[in-house]
Amino acid sequence: MPPTPPTAADHALAARAATEAGQLLVDLRAELVASGHDPVRMGDEGDRLSHLFLLDLLAREAPADAVLSEEGRDDLRRLDATRVWIIDPVDGTREFSEPGRTDWAVHVALTIAGEAVVGAVALPARGITLTTDPPAPRPSPHDGPPRILVSRTRPPAQAQVLREALDGQLMPMGSAGAKAMAVVLGEAEVYAHAGGQYEWDNAAPAAVAAAAGLHVSRLDGSALRYNQADPWLPDLLICRTDLAGPVLQALGH
Repeated sequence: MPPTPPTAADHALAARAATEAGQLLVDLRAELVASGHDPVRMGDEGDRLSHLFLLDLLAREAPADAVLSEEGRDDLRRLDATRVWIIDPVDGTREFSEPGRTDWAVHVALTIAGEAVVGAVALPARGITLTTDPPAPRPSPHDGPPRILVSRTRPPAQAQVLREALDGQLMPMGSAGAKAMAVVLGEAEVYAHAGGQYEWDNAAPAAVAAAAGLHVSRLDGSALRYNQADPWLPDLLICRTDLAGPVLQALGH
């Protein structure tokens, strides 16, 4: 029997969870900045409180589902579950810890039978939450060279390869979620990551981007699979569909 598809309530819960956790983080950051806390303490507190908030909310609203969180102990009983929420309480802890930065996110995804079918990515410092239902509109065409997103601290080697192949320009940015949502919002065209990620880094962004009609895959073009025994999922491609072929070809696939 095929798994039961997600419900409207699942999409609404993801959006609510990401948005409310994001507001908690915005308030916390303002409070800690005002009281003079150092960035390490700020990041630790953000991770901890957002994690606890999301766990509590999901336990109340979806008690039968399993949860995989970056900040929690991995309970491998999730491998026997069909429905697993995958969350990143603060995606981009470094950026969250730097007052004034907006390129950090909160990720909430629901995977069913290994596929990320529900997702919400909050960009709390921008007051935005992007979801799978309703999906973001397909971004408008960009009149100019393709903008290729790269890490502001660890730009991957293939970034230069893509820049040359696409005659594009590199755009440094913080968290994975912020970069993925920049493509969804039409602020960039390509996000190709090869520097190592875990399932919580890309489950929600992948779901949201796919719902918006973008190309989403591994860097070899294969599908992303979730709720694996080892949550390491090192590479990701999110881009406009018309650029998927040239990007994959440039990367040797």
